[in-house]
Amino acid sequence: MKKLTFAKSLATMGLAAACIVGVVGCAENSSSDAPVYTGGVAATVNGVEIQEDMVTQAIQDIRAQMSLTDEQAWGEWLAENDYTPETVREEIINGYVDQELVKQGSEALGVTANPDDVNEYVDAMKGHYDSDEAWGEALSAVGLTEDEYRENIELSLVSQQLKTKVAEEAAEATDEDALALANEQNYLSSFDGAKKSSHILFDSSDEATAQQVLEKINAGELDFATAAESYSKDTASAADGGNVGWNNLSNFVTEYSDTLATLNVGDVSGLVPSTYGIHIITCTEQFDAPEKLDSLDQLPTEFQDALRNAVKTSNESQAYYTWLEGQRESADIVINEMPEGLPYYVDMANFPKDGADDAAATAVDGEGNPVTIEPEVVDGEGAAEGDQPAEGDQPAEGTEGGNAGDQPTVGAEGDQTAEGEAAEDNQPAEADGNGTSQPAEGDQPEEGAAE
Repeated sequence: MKKLTFAKSLATMGLAAACIVGVVGCAENSSSDAPVYTGGVAATVNGVEIQEDMVTQAIQDIRAQMSLTDEQAWGEWLAENDYTPETVREEIINGYVDQELVKQGSEALGVTANPDDVNEYVDAMKGHYDSDEAWGEALSAVGLTEDEYRENIELSLVSQQLKTKVAEEAAEATDEDALALANEQNYLSSFDGAKKSSHILFDSSDEATAQQVLEKINAGELDFATAAESYSKDTASAADGGNVGWNNLSNFVTEYSDTLATLNVGDVSGLVPSTYGIHIITCTEQFDAPEKLDSLDQLPTEFQDALRNAVKTSNESQAYYTWLEGQRESADIVINEMPEGLPYYVDMANFPKDGADDAAATAVDGEGNPVTIEPEVVDGEGAAEGDQPAEGDQPAEGTEGGNAGDQPTVGAEGDQTAEGEAAEDNQPAEADGNGTSQPAEGDQPEEGAAE
């Protein structure tokens, strides 16, 4: 049974998306009409109180998001994931504790958020809504006023800057570390068979021109790179002869990926329609990985850079969490006993875990004969804590290479924020006026976002 950590599930659900702050930032400054539960103080961090009702509300919100408001479903989920109400509460409290330590540590280091950045962020998010009324309703739905939302954004930006400052103390990424990463953590196999490609992109309405260019390329009358520079509407890649890099460092649309898979080095595709327009694709390189790397020089430059970036990201994450652990050790943290009468409390004696992790459970029929009951597989079960990224989950070319605290991920070439995607810690999506960047799947602007 894979275990979905409660904090991770909270961070991935709509509550956190609306709050834009880490694990439990939404409830910190809850508005006056927020529900009242037991009252009291759950914990203190250097004398700063964490209210019990904030913890309760966070748990109740995530239960609603996960369709676990029913006591039976909630108890079964807890048992299946090795939780109890007490350990769920502790995990959420620890999230608040870390948040408070970040606030206090930032103040001690003189790290602050630029008010202009906060205003720019909030204005961009408001632009996703048709009216001030709709914006206000969205905030009210998560129990926030705009001022409280601004405070959460400020905390998020401060947290980012703090991570950057702490990362200055991170160990340098060495080639030895990158080599070890490739050989020991199965990255080398992810490079095997990778293909590098270039494309020429035409408007969907310009099929006639695309066909003429293709015929000239196939006849040897026009060089592919020259054609890309002259005709491609993808201006970013056109300047480099249409080069869009390696497919395993990118996330191309399905039509592009499927076509590239059929091409050998030097082959030129036919016309390939996609949501971006019409592509002509050529495979320019293929990498066949050795069984073991003796030197990074055996890899293409882009793969070397990706490995170094993965090591750098891992080192920076480690530096941040080492700093945070130091803050915890030096802080005066008091977690109070769990009060009675909490709405998420269930008696776990009613939800035995026997057989929860087994492939099957044994029961008896009406005549006392043993029968086998196959456990129901829950759709959408979360990944295990500390899970490795799934195959195909490499970030799109041009996107951020990974989040602090994650297992090191081979980042994409350039490591810039992808067009239309949210930046680290849910920065608002922005439409890029420079035209299509890379043919990355899913990079369409958000519905309702400002064009």
